[in-house]
Amino acid sequence: MEINHYEFKYGEFGEALGVQISLRGFDVLRFNNISKGTAFTIDERYKLKLNGFLPPRVKTLEEQVKSSLDIIEKKESDIEKFIYIRSLYDRNVVLAHAVIASDATKFLPIIYTPTVGLACQQYSSMFRRPNGIHFYPDNIDDADHILRNYTDQDIRIAVVTDNQGILGIGDQGAGGLPICLGKLMLYTQGAGIAPWHCLPISLDVGTDNEDLLNDPNYLGWRHKRLTGEEYYTFIEKFVVAFKKQFPHALCQWEDFSKQIAFTVRDKYYKELISFNDDIQGTGSVAVAGILAAMKVKKEKMTDQVYLVNGAGAGGSGIAAQIQTELVEQGMDGKDAIARIFTMDSRGIVTSDREIEPYKVKFAKNPETLTWLKSPEDNTLLNAVKNEKVTVLIGTSGQPGLFTKEIVAAACQNTDRPVILPLSNPTTKAEAIPKDIYEWTNGKALVATGSPFDPVHHNGKEYRIGQMNNSFVFPGIGLGVVASGATEVLPVFFSAAAHAVAEFVSDEDIKNGILFPPLDQFREVSLEVAKRVGAEAIKANVAQKDCVFSEFKHNNDLDRLNTLVDKMCWSPRYLDQV
Repeated sequence: MEINHYEFKYGEFGEALGVQISLRGFDVLRFNNISKGTAFTIDERYKLKLNGFLPPRVKTLEEQVKSSLDIIEKKESDIEKFIYIRSLYDRNVVLAHAVIASDATKFLPIIYTPTVGLACQQYSSMFRRPNGIHFYPDNIDDADHILRNYTDQDIRIAVVTDNQGILGIGDQGAGGLPICLGKLMLYTQGAGIAPWHCLPISLDVGTDNEDLLNDPNYLGWRHKRLTGEEYYTFIEKFVVAFKKQFPHALCQWEDFSKQIAFTVRDKYYKELISFNDDIQGTGSVAVAGILAAMKVKKEKMTDQVYLVNGAGAGGSGIAAQIQTELVEQGMDGKDAIARIFTMDSRGIVTSDREIEPYKVKFAKNPETLTWLKSPEDNTLLNAVKNEKVTVLIGTSGQPGLFTKEIVAAACQNTDRPVILPLSNPTTKAEAIPKDIYEWTNGKALVATGSPFDPVHHNGKEYRIGQMNNSFVFPGIGLGVVASGATEVLPVFFSAAAHAVAEFVSDEDIKNGILFPPLDQFREVSLEVAKRVGAEAIKANVAQKDCVFSEFKHNNDLDRLNTLVDKMCWSPRYLDQV
């Protein structure tokens, strides 16, 4: 694949071998995908006509990483560290990713949740350099032309947001783009999707955030959000252009709000190779945690009762994936639904009130809830007590919702309740792990959506497993790309959940820890990718010829596994050829 300025060279299994650069002089330093900064060798400086444009000392990548880490340590806040890493990325993608890879546990919370939420809120004031593509009503008719002129054309993964449901902070207008940037950095860190194969896209359809509309520095399309037919026409124009320019690329829908998230996902899942991480990725990683919890409890998922508090896109996705898993474990579909309760701001979702379509599946007939005699009875505490809930999941964004009394009620239903306060960022978590350990004397099995410090209890330290979508979506993306899957199947998310759960060590299971540590992020992602690729082959949705050379969908799993390992990019400087 040739582009105007540089061309990457690949081996048989998609591994990047080198880069051929047509640029010369200072222009070489302008492109972050190929710039080495002070690491250009003397020979490269003469060959590329860089002599005199850099100070004389030649640094190694390791020396550059050390210098960058020293600078980061002097930053006083996580948002300042975020800004530094992003500016480093804008200059030199290899160095930025090498810095992150030096301590993934430390840097993942900085490049993504929870720090990325602040970056979204401050996007207009923090803007330094263009990243990705902004579509808005005044340019959406030129979408085909804009995509065709994007510098990198070998796009394999795009993360696309309409900016409305950003983390726990809602409508951020044009400010949602850092979410896409962060997710794509995780694709690179976890699954080794090279940065030049990644494309962040903002679908700026306006904002209903009055603070942004009244902010003189706001950079987005300063109008109220498009709705109804106008909105869906806008999305359709984007889809048509994207499919035309990148027909084999995976499109990840990100942070769409509630019903829109389901509508867009369901409308285009056959037309585009696409999925919604907030729905399906969240569901997959939640089931991974529950599967690990069952190993601790030595019980079956089919023996549990589930309550998801927060019936938005994420909560509904979790409920759906739990049902899928229960059915796969032999339970009848209706019986599975009967064991899953969802709650919104009005209590248990019931079928006797007007509800959004995506809530209907798990809505309960109020006549079956004998304890629910009046609206005042419809509380979380009553639901946990009366329905004998053993797995309590929070996606509500309401801090402190899981009180001592509610957690104690769950303990009455089972010796080891599973308590999962998943709301992001940390300040939105339904309960603090330290409190849950104290309230239950360490019996509760806990995982959170955001990172928390280890808990010291009864003289022992317990790492808090993070139910982070990053354990799932990068591997799914790599599995889709490696196999050449033409669609993203529900079974991919089940396969991913089992892969993650099986990665939890015996020692962690013994201590009631439900997720691997983040420093195993890449190993987990590669295993997920192999499981997903195998399911694509089994389901006959793998392309006969995938993106890379000669891989055939002939059930050659050994070749698939080799492909996943070999094509996985790591931050190192490529030879200039």
